[in-house]
Amino acid sequence: MSDILLSIKDLCVDFNTGDGIVRAVNNISFDVPAGKTVGLVGESGSGKSVTSLAAMGLIPNPPGKITGGEILFKGKDLVKASEEEMRRIRGKEISMIFQEPMTSLNPVFRVGDQVSEILMLHMGMTKKQAWARSVELLDQVGIPDPQRSALKYPHEMSGGQKQRVVIAIAIACEPKLLIADEPTTALDVTIQKQVLDLMFDLQEKYKMGLLFITHDLGVIADIADDVVVMYRSNLVEQGDTKKIFTAAGHPYTKGLLACRPALDKNPKRLLTVSDFMDESGAEISLDESKTKKVDKVYNPSEEKNPVLLEVNNLHVDFPIKGGVFGRTVDQFKAVNSVSFKLRKGMTLGLVGESGCGKTTLGRSILRLIEPTQGQVLYNGIDLTKLDKKQLRDMRSKVQIIFQDPYSSLNPRMTIEEVLLEPMLLHNIGGSKEERISKAKWLMEKVGLKSNQLSRYPHEFSGGQRQRICIARALAVNPEFIICDESVSALDVSVQAQVLNLLLDLQAEFGLTYIFISHDLSVVNFISDEVAVMKSGEVVELDTASNVYLKPEKQYTKDLLSAIPKGIPKALLAEQNL
Repeated sequence: MSDILLSIKDLCVDFNTGDGIVRAVNNISFDVPAGKTVGLVGESGSGKSVTSLAAMGLIPNPPGKITGGEILFKGKDLVKASEEEMRRIRGKEISMIFQEPMTSLNPVFRVGDQVSEILMLHMGMTKKQAWARSVELLDQVGIPDPQRSALKYPHEMSGGQKQRVVIAIAIACEPKLLIADEPTTALDVTIQKQVLDLMFDLQEKYKMGLLFITHDLGVIADIADDVVVMYRSNLVEQGDTKKIFTAAGHPYTKGLLACRPALDKNPKRLLTVSDFMDESGAEISLDESKTKKVDKVYNPSEEKNPVLLEVNNLHVDFPIKGGVFGRTVDQFKAVNSVSFKLRKGMTLGLVGESGCGKTTLGRSILRLIEPTQGQVLYNGIDLTKLDKKQLRDMRSKVQIIFQDPYSSLNPRMTIEEVLLEPMLLHNIGGSKEERISKAKWLMEKVGLKSNQLSRYPHEFSGGQRQRICIARALAVNPEFIICDESVSALDVSVQAQVLNLLLDLQAEFGLTYIFISHDLSVVNFISDEVAVMKSGEVVELDTASNVYLKPEKQYTKDLLSAIPKGIPKALLAEQNL
């Protein structure tokens, strides 16, 4: 039996808000043994991160306050510890990896100095000793050329490298407990696999206890020994990973397991949490008919479908400046000689690692980024030849849904103003009353309520804001929509709802999509064809089933092998036996 490193008992955390007291964590209890990994899962707002911040003594007071329970670390109750005691424990005994590395790192200090700081503070090292140890740690976490990389600022490193720096800081003092709060959510599958492998190599080396927080059960299956499931501030289920994945008891857990797309299965539709439980949390009978796929207006298997979009030899180059006078010394080929055809009513998935050119390609098709050369034929019209007025008129037919729904919505505009603005621009609707009527219809169509039009973006959840962005795209009656990482920031259950919505809208209106994502499981579910990009080029293009079942290129095989299997380690061991 492993020693219990962290024991949370009957923990309650309240926040004082304008609407009164809100309980963020309600009477939860679980343990983290030394040398073991406990996965803490649940949707945004379930209380996962608040629980971890409570363990670190980082609940902002006011407005937050621990109102009950104990947090025992090696037998000491951290709830009663003074701030001075917590400062000695944080970083040395308990470390935390935060979700967004850019906000965790100070932009005005070199990364080597930021690793050195914790070593000088907690280990009593001199500046010279700390710098030498910092370079060793950067090398240990797989940063290339660590001696030179230590001199870099955070903005000079990729997302994966910044996350590795945060890990180096977290393990610098060889802590007994490591808390990882969504450390791989925004990373590509290949970088995610590298970061996860690194974390568990370090865990084994230092015999750390690990509390891993995520909403991705595929990752949890690969890494966790035990799972704790939170829903609306409550702990609804816990147990060893094999038990949770094979015999989940709570309907919320069943919903989380069902809504994640899997590579080895291609369901007609994704099930969601609402298929397993009602708003009150009571379990409901699963309606198997919901997995039936709606019929598309256009049959993607038929070659008779007209070609809507044809991209020929498209290039996008960015100048590389250098010298004293900032002259152009070279060209970076972000998109290099890309060609493909997309038939009406079909979905083309664009996949690849960050920096491969997916988003640049999508934006250059719409001329949000000007192509360097090549053709973009939309219904036979070359979009690269249109003047500003012609292009503005064309935008009613071609739309884009961006990755971050909050930054793409004006926080000062009500949802009614957000939806009416494109209608006014493109002269849709004969009067304001007609446009408001259409806005109400759009809200209902994307699963929201028409009486919410007077609200502002901040009054909606992330998934609801993404639905509003979809409604805005539909407001101008488009034929073609580019979805640029439009579900990557969403919880898996909300992601499933949005994916189902996109399929419903495609079936009803005959929409054509380009779906950009680094999540190959999602792309496999929604796409008819898949294009794999690497270094600005399309290296593989085929039907979704062929790309996933019979990949030709080694790069595609590497991407597929990096995807979490979603099968608990105990089950894999049994299968090997």
